Amino acid sequence: MRKLVMAVMLLGAAQSAQAADMPDLPVLRGGVFPDGLSSSQTNWQGFYIGAQAGYGTSDEKFSGSNSAMSAGLLSNTLIENEMGVSQWPLSFTKQSQHGSGYGGFAGYNSQWDDVVIGLEMNYLHAKFGGSSSGSMARYSLLSDGNYHSVSSSASSSIDISDMATFRARAGYAFGSFLPYMFGGFALGQADTVRSVSIRDTVIAGPSSTTPASLLGARTPLTQTQGQYSRLIYGYSAGLGVDINIVGGLFLRGEWEYLRFTSAVDTSINTVRAGIGYKF
Repeated sequence: MRKLVMAVMLLGAAQSAQAADMPDLPVLRGGVFPDGLSSSQTNWQGFYIGAQAGYGTSDEKFSGSNSAMSAGLLSNTLIENEMGVSQWPLSFTKQSQHGSGYGGFAGYNSQWDDVVIGLEMNYLHAKFGGSSSGSMARYSLLSDGNYHSVSSSASSSIDISDMATFRARAGYAFGSFLPYMFGGFALGQADTVRSVSIRDTVIAGPSSTTPASLLGARTPLTQTQGQYSRLIYGYSAGLGVDINIVGGLFLRGEWEYLRFTSAVDTSINTVRAGIGYKF
C-alpha cells in the first residue's frame, strides 16, 4: 500500500513539472484567441448580405393634411381672414392597415471582443397606407354685414410601396447569438392624393348693403392635388437578433419602427424574418 501511494505522488509531481514547462497558450485556458475572439464565439466581423420578408401595420394621421391647400384656395378672402377656414379641425379619422413585403439587407460589422458595431442598408418592398375624409360647417356674421354659411370638406390618401433605412447597429455577442439595437434615417416612396372643396352661402344680414344678385350660394372652390412616386423622409429604430447557423450563414428576427413626417403623418411597425451570409 505504501508503495502505491509513493507511486501516485511521484506520477503527480511529474505531471505538474511537465505542465509547468508547456507554453501558456490561450486555447489551453479556454480564453481568447489572438484576434480577440473567444474559442466558443462566432466571428461577426466583416461584410454580409441577406434577404428578408416582413409583416406589419401602418397608422396614418390625416388631420391637417389639407390645411395648406385650403389656405391657398382662400388666400385674401373674407371667410379665411375672419373664420380661419383652412385651420378647421375636419373630422378625419385615424386609419390602420396591415401589409406584408419582401426585400434585402447588406452591411458591415466591426467586432471588439463581444461588442459588435456596424452599418447597414435595409430595404423592404411592401404596401402600406390608407385614406380618410372629413368635413365641417359653420355659420357666422362677418364684417361685410352678411351671414356666411361655410362648409369645408376634404379627402386624403397615401400609399407607400418602398422603404429603405440606413442604420447604425450595436450588439453584444453571446456565442452564436447576436442581439442588437439600431436607429437611422429612413426613405420611402409614396403616392399621395389630396382634395378640398369649400362652399360659401351668403345670406343678407341686418346691415347688409350687398346686392341681392351677389347673395346666395357661391361657386364652390375646389382643388385636387396628386403627388406620385414621391420621396418621403423619416427615421427608424428597432431591435433584433442574428443567429449563426454554420460557417457564415445566419438567421435573423427583427422588429422595426418607421416614422414618415410627410403631409400625411405615417407610422409603420413591422416584424421581419431573414437569412444572411457573412463573408
